[in-house]
Amino acid sequence: MHDVPLWLWMVFAVTVIVSLAIDLLAHRQAHVIGFREAAAWSAVWVGLAIIFGVVVFLVVGTTAGVEYTTAWLLEKSLSVDNLFVFALIFGYFKVPRAYQHRVLFLGVLGALIFRGIFLAAGVAVVSRFTAVLYGFAAILFWSTYKILKEEDDSFDPGKSIAVKLLRKIVPVRDEYAGPHFFIKEAGKRVATPLLAVVAAIEAADLVFAVDSVPAVLAVSSDAFIVYTSNAFAILGLRALYFMLAGLLDRFHYLSKGLALILAFIGVKLILQASHKIISTDVPEIPSPLSLAAIATVLAVSIALSMLRPPPGPREDRPVSDTESPVGSSATGDPPGASGPEPTDGPAKRHGPN
Repeated sequence: MHDVPLWLWMVFAVTVIVSLAIDLLAHRQAHVIGFREAAAWSAVWVGLAIIFGVVVFLVVGTTAGVEYTTAWLLEKSLSVDNLFVFALIFGYFKVPRAYQHRVLFLGVLGALIFRGIFLAAGVAVVSRFTAVLYGFAAILFWSTYKILKEEDDSFDPGKSIAVKLLRKIVPVRDEYAGPHFFIKEAGKRVATPLLAVVAAIEAADLVFAVDSVPAVLAVSSDAFIVYTSNAFAILGLRALYFMLAGLLDRFHYLSKGLALILAFIGVKLILQASHKIISTDVPEIPSPLSLAAIATVLAVSIALSMLRPPPGPREDRPVSDTESPVGSSATGDPPGASGPEPTDGPAKRHGPN
């Protein structure tokens, strides 16, 4: 565990709160987020993460700084799965583009809370039962196998448990009502499909945690490192989605790269557990090597995707400010929340359910 001063926790909390407040104010009016705006916000979130990483290096030490950077880059790479599922959910519910940022904003808030709970629980368990790392490694190896064999589980928004529970708790109307999550009909408070979309996104994030939590705990078991790195990676998801939504399928080698990363992290977990349980003679993979390996695999995967595009027609340009990144109607007129099944079927999910 690193010696993290209380004021640094406070700096992190204030940074997140102020950043979210500025983001919310900047997008208080529903509008379509174009590529240039999304790219600018992506630069802001990445810049904040890097600046905070520099502070960690200077205040907590080089080891903590390397661990933070590795964990942030790892979570950022695994978050590509989130982007594909965001696209599926928005397409399934035919969410008008002007309201998508509002939905993702609440989705990010929920992810920050739930990830905090899961990571705190994971740190507590690992600190008391080191052998659980073998179980985490097994999860990552299973995810690797399913990616390489293309036997990924499917995520179907219409069958999400969260959406089903929502419909049992509160009536959900069939049509959107602007950016509102609730309205009154015949004197009764009912939810709009926009709330069902938030529920589906939160449910998806719970599935994502199956991979990301064990993976980041392989990098560090320090609560400060694992949560701050996760938080900054999650905060940039919205902007990254709007920036890359039209280009997601282009990076077709990235899934294979993620498989290699998960396998590498699985090996790191096994060595880490064996070093503590079996013998100190068992070598551990140092954090600088982990950082170099993750960065190299990501760079090679992206480069191969650009050099060897997948067969078939495709759009090799970013989505414009007037186009839909997920195939929703150009007019923005949504059907009911229980809209038709997407023609391409449910999205693939790399992690186990």
